[in-house]
Amino acid sequence: MIIEDRMAAFIDSLDRGNPPFLDEIEKYALETGVPVVRRATQSLLKFLLAYSKPKSVLEVGTAIGFSALLMSEYGPEDCHITTIEKYEKRIPIAKDNFSRAGKEDKITLLEGDAADILKKLTGRYDMVFMDAAKGQYLNFLPDVLRLLSPGGLLISDNVLQEGDIIQSRFAVNRRDRTIHARMREYLYVLKHSDELETIILPVGDGAALTIKISGGRLPQAGAETQRAEQIP
Repeated sequence: MIIEDRMAAFIDSLDRGNPPFLDEIEKYALETGVPVVRRATQSLLKFLLAYSKPKSVLEVGTAIGFSALLMSEYGPEDCHITTIEKYEKRIPIAKDNFSRAGKEDKITLLEGDAADILKKLTGRYDMVFMDAAKGQYLNFLPDVLRLLSPGGLLISDNVLQEGDIIQSRFAVNRRDRTIHARMREYLYVLKHSDELETIILPVGDGAALTIKISGGRLPQAGAETQRAEQIP
């Protein structure tokens, strides 16, 4: 729990809702255990899309296509979304959802490991939505920033890990300690890079909003790890 449940429910209740086809996909995802962006994060995405009006969006982590369709629905008419997914069982479902929504010409699905695909991509994106394996965010970051336009927006989802991010690594389940350490390191890099300006919001499961500032640099790899681990 990032914010008190009653407060979160009240804020979510004010949202005007989504079109029926998005509600249907969200319902299917919740019933089958497929992760989709939470209601609060959906509202944040809608606001950011309306404000920044991106013409090109890169999404890392498609799942069954809900967030890509949400961004296509609420983004500008001329916005094109490129999304990456490696889980073979989810790819056909995402493709079918794109087809049923009539969005095949506005959404391009790239199949495979994001670590490999990101290295091969060229061009620039006005917005990047990071919503893949949390332990890989830091590994994806150099290529994501290479692809992000100067002044572009990086949105990183699920960065507060249900509130566990504030716990000592020894208070976290042993199996989760690597992801915990990597996410702390990722957030440290976002907040301490000369190339970036970042705010971390307790929205949904935590969202980091990062603006790319041209001409900066990232902290040296490894230097931030020790500092991140010292955070109480």
